[in-house]
Amino acid sequence: MTRDVTVRDVGPRDGLQLVKAVVPTQVKLDWIAADRGAGLPEVEVCSFVPAKVIPQFADAIEVATEAAGIGGLIASALTPNLKGAEIGFKTGIQKINYVMSVSETHNQSNVRRTREESLEGFKAIIALRDAEYPGVSIGIGLATALGCTFEGRVPEAESLKWLGKVLEAGADEVALPDTVGYAHPAQVRSIFAKAADICGDVPLWSHFHDTRGLGIANALAALEAGCTRFDASLAGLGGCPFAPGATGNIALEDLVFLLEAEGLKTGIDIAALAKPRAIVEAALADEPKHGHVLQAGLPKGFVPSSAIAAE
Repeated sequence: MTRDVTVRDVGPRDGLQLVKAVVPTQVKLDWIAADRGAGLPEVEVCSFVPAKVIPQFADAIEVATEAAGIGGLIASALTPNLKGAEIGFKTGIQKINYVMSVSETHNQSNVRRTREESLEGFKAIIALRDAEYPGVSIGIGLATALGCTFEGRVPEAESLKWLGKVLEAGADEVALPDTVGYAHPAQVRSIFAKAADICGDVPLWSHFHDTRGLGIANALAALEAGCTRFDASLAGLGGCPFAPGATGNIALEDLVFLLEAEGLKTGIDIAALAKPRAIVEAALADEPKHGHVLQAGLPKGFVPSSAIAAE
């Protein structure tokens, strides 16, 4: 089935990075496999950072290696530097997602580099990929593209300037994350419409946090501006360590319902998402979990667009 839009579960990475209880490796793999079973085409499975920084990802190599072998799944992982990318390449993972911030202050706090240093690091990863791992896709997320806890408003022109820089460096795809949940729909429509023109054929991803309750509205605004690729987290898990009071990413279940209700084919079976959700609920019983559609059930008579297309 041809998908109209692509949804990626970033829960095993973004959703778990602040969770204090270390989730067992097999549970993570069961979650990822259940995501694929529900029709998700891509899952961000881990982050290649030192275990002393985020103990949750001490098993990143094992998780990435196993996930890379799941049929039909694009397994992606996050890295803030070349060393993490080198580890990632060796796991056989299909995609490496680099991260840097448009906000200089946030970039210094998050990865302890200037933006220029981060850009040079990104170019080094591209060079290594080109030389030794030509089959791996390299994406980049421009964190704080829509606002920053430290600096407040981030000028649209600044975000678009750095978008141009990473495209020139050779990014295969780009994300404009609302890292700390500052964005509102009018802002999203404006920047995504302009970013889509700048990106051309390079895939553009959205990534919204629901810090102030506008996450799902922002996703719709991005869709209206032409965005067709969306990050979300199962059960709305996640958050940025520099976003006090954050409630996590938009809930994947609710996002899929929104997109299908808009008449778009996601290729995802909403009801089948109950399986990975159950895995998450059992493993993280004490963590707040969000999302409404699986709790309330689909409206009577609702037929998802993906189900119609599959007939």
